Formats: sequence, structure tokens, C-alpha cells
Amino acid sequence: GDEAAKGGLMSFLVAFIVIFALMLLYYNTAGWVANIALILNILFTVGILASWGFTLTAAGIAGLVLTIGMAVDTNVIIFERIKEELTKGKSYKSAVDDGYKRSLAPILDAHVTSFLTAGILFYFGLGPVLGFATTQMLGITLSLFCGILVSRLITDIYANKNGRHFEYFTSLSRKIFKHASFKFIEYRKYAYGISVVVLLLGVASFFNGFDEGVEFAGGRSYTIRFDKPVSPDAIRDDLKKAFGGETPIIKTIGSNNQLDITTSYKIRETGNKIDSAVEQTLYSGLKNHLPKDLSYVEFDKNYKQSSQTVLPTISDELKSGAIKAAIFAMLIICLYIFIRFRDWRYSLGTIIALLHDVLVTLAVFSFARKFVPFPLEIDQHFIAAVLTVIGFSMNDT
Repeated sequence: GDEAAKGGLMSFLVAFIVIFALMLLYYNTAGWVANIALILNILFTVGILASWGFTLTAAGIAGLVLTIGMAVDTNVIIFERIKEELTKGKSYKSAVDDGYKRSLAPILDAHVTSFLTAGILFYFGLGPVLGFATTQMLGITLSLFCGILVSRLITDIYANKNGRHFEYFTSLSRKIFKHASFKFIEYRKYAYGISVVVLLLGVASFFNGFDEGVEFAGGRSYTIRFDKPVSPDAIRDDLKKAFGGETPIIKTIGSNNQLDITTSYKIRETGNKIDSAVEQTLYSGLKNHLPKDLSYVEFDKNYKQSSQTVLPTISDELKSGAIKAAIFAMLIICLYIFIRFRDWRYSLGTIIALLHDVLVTLAVFSFARKFVPFPLEIDQHFIAAVLTVIGFSMNDT
């Protein structure tokens, strides 16, 4: 609803402002180059999606967020390389030339692997997976264009006017990492231990199970009318207790005195009395918001406007497509990295790092679902989040 849309827009704006400020704080005037490239990237991506008539879903927004992350990453890699060249004592012109030249290979590797994965997701994917892949492929292409071509063009135009140049250091960034010493190898045994625990928990999560949302499991939907406006959040909390921890999806219909309540509570159980049992539980969960001494019969007759069974929107075909896409993507990544770096151990390391990050997410969603005050359900948003995690993990590796 409106609240979710406003919240999403607000988080996007806050994140954008923070990134914008951080680039200036860390890279001085050169930060403006990255920020202009970032703004153009977003405008181009949204403009093309709008002109093609795309519907922006949660998964599509996740693809857009990943694109912004990669666009910023592109400039960070270039600027850090330029700073290294400047630290060696090179002139600004030589440092910029070498910085762009020597950062091209890692940037291309990151974008090509991500694009190949997105292409496979596009081929095999349906629904949210397809939306994510479309946005990501478009965003990756524009990220390369804006991050390399546009930022270099701005830098050259500025530098060619009276011999000026952008500053790449601030007093803050000059101090950070100056005498950095990270004892990765010394503490490797601790890291191995943590990794083993993470991998075991990730695998165990498949046996421990997940809370599948209505989109995966299906459910029952009820339209309920109240005598006065109610708080959807308060009702959600009360129903979560009544449904034994299962969080319903609640939407207002017109105004806050009529709600659509969808739940996957007992959806896998069969029998003539299950529907009645679920409605009885719904009635007991709503008691705090209904008139006192209201009987179940009166509730069913006067307050329940309608009820229906909701089929799962995440089909078996979508699940099998996602699995095929994951397997093929891993094979393609292994092959690409092997060709580029001529050593199978790099391919294996990338896949283990990728699985590591995904299994952390799965372990949290499986084992922490009983302890957090908000739903940790497997739904379309979860798919979008995991795809984003995979994208960032691969880009960084």
C-alpha cells in the first residue's frame, strides 16, 4: 500500500544521499564525477524501463539497488587505483590515465560475470526472477557506460581546461588505511571455524524448515469489516499470536475499517473442519478489535464480508526454473573465471564464497524466525534479497 511505497522511496532517498555525501567526504572533488555518473545511471535505467512499459516489482527494485551498488563500486575501484598511482609520485595526468587503464580489467570481470548470471536468470526465470534479471542486465550495461565512459569524459573535459584536475584525497581519506595491517593469514583457523559453522547451519536450515509465505504455500483470504477504523499493525500482531507465529498479510480496502486478511495458517492440512477451525482462530485473534460479547455466529454473519482460498503465486515451474538458473550460472561463472585466471582454484573459491553468503541468509531465515518481532518469510521479497546478495558477493569476489 501507500505506506510501503513511501517507506521504499524514503529508504532509497536516504541511501542515495548517504552515498552522495560519502563520495564527496572520501574522494573530495572527484566525488562529483562519481555522483554525476550515478545520477545519470539511475535516470537512464528508470527512463528505459519506463519507455518500455515495465512494471517495477520488489525484485525489479532489488535489481535497481544492485545496479546502484555496482555503479558506485566501479568509481571506487577507479579512484582507489588513481590514488595508488598518485601516492607513487606520478603526475595527475599519468595517474588518471593509468588508473582508468589498470582498473578496466577487474571492472569488466565483475560486470561480465554478473551480466552472464543475469542472462541465465532471464532465460530460465519467471515472475520476480525475470524482473530482477531484466533490471540487472540493463543496469550493468549502463553502469559500464556511465562508470567508465561518462566519468572519464567529465574528468578529461575538466582537466583540459587550463590544466585543472580533480582532487582525490581528503584529510580523512589520506589517513585511513595509511598504515593498514590486516593479519588475514594469522587468524585463518578462526575464519575456517566460522565458515564451517556457517556452512553447517546453512545446510541444516533445509532440514529445520522455513516459514513459507502465502506466495509459496497459498492460503485463505478474508474480508473483514469493523465498526470503526483499526490499526493494521495491531491486528497483525494479535493474529500472529493466534496463528502460532505465522504472520498474515493485511491490506486496507478503501479505509481502515475494512481489511483484507490473508493467512497460510493450516493451509497444508486437509479435512472438512479445517476451514471452520481457521475461521474460529481468526475470530479469537480479532476479539480485541470487535464489540464485546460478540459471538462467532454474529462475527461470521455480519463482520466477515467474504472468504476465499488463495493459490500460491510462486509456481513449481518458477522454482524449477530458479534451480536450473542457479546450476547453469555457477557452471558459467566457474568456466569464465577459469579462462580468465587459468586456475580452477579461483573458480572453486568464488563458488564457495557465493554459497557462504547465501547460506548465511538461509540460516538466519530458518533459525531466527522464532526470535525476531517481524516476519522472516520466504516470499518474492526474499527471492529479490537473495539475488541481490548473490550479485554483490560475485561482484566483490
